[in-house]
Amino acid sequence: MMAYENYDALIVGARCAGAATAMLLARKGMRVLLVDRAGYGTDTVSTHALMRGAVLQLHRWGVLPHLLEAGTPPVRSTTFHYGDEKLTVAIKPANGMDALYAPRRALLDSTLVDAAWDAGVQVRHGQTLVRLSRRADGRVCGGTLLDAAGDVTHVTADLVIGADGAGSTVARLVGAETLREARHTTAVLYGYFGGREPDGYEWWYRPGVAAGAIPTNRGHHCVFVAMTPDRLHGVTSAGRAALFSKLVQEADPALAAQLAGRTPDAPLRMFGGRKGFLRQASGPGWALVGDAGYFRDPITAHGITDALRDAELLARAVVTGRPEEYATVRNELSLPLFDVTDAIAAFDWSVEEVQALHRALNQAMKREVEHLISLETTPVIEEVLL
Repeated sequence: MMAYENYDALIVGARCAGAATAMLLARKGMRVLLVDRAGYGTDTVSTHALMRGAVLQLHRWGVLPHLLEAGTPPVRSTTFHYGDEKLTVAIKPANGMDALYAPRRALLDSTLVDAAWDAGVQVRHGQTLVRLSRRADGRVCGGTLLDAAGDVTHVTADLVIGADGAGSTVARLVGAETLREARHTTAVLYGYFGGREPDGYEWWYRPGVAAGAIPTNRGHHCVFVAMTPDRLHGVTSAGRAALFSKLVQEADPALAAQLAGRTPDAPLRMFGGRKGFLRQASGPGWALVGDAGYFRDPITAHGITDALRDAELLARAVVTGRPEEYATVRNELSLPLFDVTDAIAAFDWSVEEVQALHRALNQAMKREVEHLISLETTPVIEEVLL
């Protein structure tokens, strides 16, 4: 079976970046098709932690209440453990928010998909992009989709957006240039544990190892350990639990004691490492958002926040017809975060040095939030597409 359809925008990838972009474009009156090869409400590898910028956006988009109704616990402090030193920072109320949140990805992504659907987006799961269409002048003008039954849909669109992850098919098909590549990467083991009080985000740093405990849904904490990839090399699935326990003990004996005798609600998950990159943001008839365009190591737990930020930056660029602004602002906000994350991922720091890196990270995050706040008072005049 073959079908032909036409939209203003075809978005490939229906997780947080793609769903948020689709929602924002549809709210401006655009006809949007959002597709994903995975099913609705599926899980994915994630640190879950939302920083202030992401919470600000979810609040003003009207999405945050659903996450709270689903039992996402508020996070009102962040505690950093640098060796034996402990530093707790309260989350100060600002811009209508008094807490941070760390929803499970199945909840966050499906909530944004629902919001996109409510805005008028056509949403289809189980569909894979197999090729792009181009005009005679080379401009991308649509794509071909294939579903599990073998049915083909040819879509014409003024804009094709890749929100399909770090291994983006859209990025590969358009030949998006890599503008910056990281030098370092971490490997991560994590699981979901019950029984800890949901006090706030907690991060531990000692030479050669880092750990975190992030309160999320269902009374669980996402507890992770991060290390250089060579420490994970050769570890089998059966050996993950032993390595996890060893690294938690290295990071913080008190945390290890809290987890002693407890088992995660599912087998430990692993991220083997992938070097970060900043890709070309857009070109004739196409754009990239989320990890498809900008991926940084998970050690700073900032990926979702950046994805939502870029969804709004891209949507505004689309409706104003100024694509250069998306690339320029995205790069200006991303590169300081990218560089400090790469430095932390190197694991060649002392405790004092990683504290200095976190101060630099905090300044970059503040600039990001300030820019997002400024968007609330900047009118969007609807003109033309990219």
